[in-house]
Amino acid sequence: MILKTVDDLRAVARGWRAAGEKIGVVPTMGALHEGHLSLARRARQECDRVITTIFVNPKQFNNPDDLKKYPRTLEADAELLATVPVDAIFAPPVDEVYPDGFITTVTMQGVATPLEGHMRPGHFDGVATVVTKLFGMTMADRGYFGQKDWQQLQVVLRLVRDLNIPVTVVGCETIRESDGLAMSSRNVRLTAEGRQKAPVLYAAISRAAEDIRNGHADRMAIREAAETMREAGFERVEYIELRDAETLMPSDDPRRPRRMLAAAWLDGVRLIDNIPV
Repeated sequence: MILKTVDDLRAVARGWRAAGEKIGVVPTMGALHEGHLSLARRARQECDRVITTIFVNPKQFNNPDDLKKYPRTLEADAELLATVPVDAIFAPPVDEVYPDGFITTVTMQGVATPLEGHMRPGHFDGVATVVTKLFGMTMADRGYFGQKDWQQLQVVLRLVRDLNIPVTVVGCETIRESDGLAMSSRNVRLTAEGRQKAPVLYAAISRAAEDIRNGHADRMAIREAAETMREAGFERVEYIELRDAETLMPSDDPRRPRRMLAAAWLDGVRLIDNIPV
C-alpha cells in the first residue's frame, strides 16, 4: 500500500504495534536500486512489518538545481519494493512533511561538521530533521541505512543517542556493481564514458587503504589516489580523507577503527564512497 499522509501512516502503524509487531523503516529518496532493496530485505528478515519511505527531502539539498534534477520514479520504485515485499510505502508530498509555518530544525555539530558537512552547509541539519520526523511518523523500532553514506550513518547514530529516540539504527554493507562502483541513484546521470571511468574511485581508495595498512605514509597514499582519479578523467577530487570511523575527526591512530572517505566529480555528477582502513 502507498500512503501519502501521516494520519494514514500512523493508523496503520498503531495497528501493527497494538498487535505486538516490530516495525522496520527504510528511509529513501526514491530512484531505488539494488542497494535500497538490500536494506528492505534486511528489514524484512528482522522485523514483522517494513515501511519504505520515499521522500526527496528539500532541506538536505544546498543546490536547488540538484534538487530539481533528482529522479522521481515512484511507480517503478513501488514495483521493485513489491518484490521484497514491503508492507507499506510512505510517499508524502512536501507540504505533508513541512506544512505551512514549519519552523523547527534539528541542528548537529561534531560528526556532522567535517567533510560533507563542510562541503554542503546545512545538509546534515536537513538529514537530521527529516530522519527525526520519519522515525516519529512511522513509529519504527528499527531504521536501516546504507554504509555508502558513512557520515550520514554516523550522524543518525549520534542523533538517536543524543535525543533518546527509541529506534535501533542498523548500518548495512555498501552494495556495489560488479566493477566496484557503489550503487547510487546518481549513477544514471553518468554518460556511457563516465560510467566506464567511475569505478576508478573505488579502485583508487582501495589501493590507498591497502598501502596505508602496509605501512605507507597516509598523505602519500592519498595523494596518489587523487592523482589516479584525475588522470582517469575525474573533473575534481573534493576530498579523500582518512578519519576516525566514529567521530569523523582526523586520525593517525591505527588502533582505532578508521575510514577512508572520498568525494569527486565526474560528468558533472558528484560521487561519494568510503572503505574501512
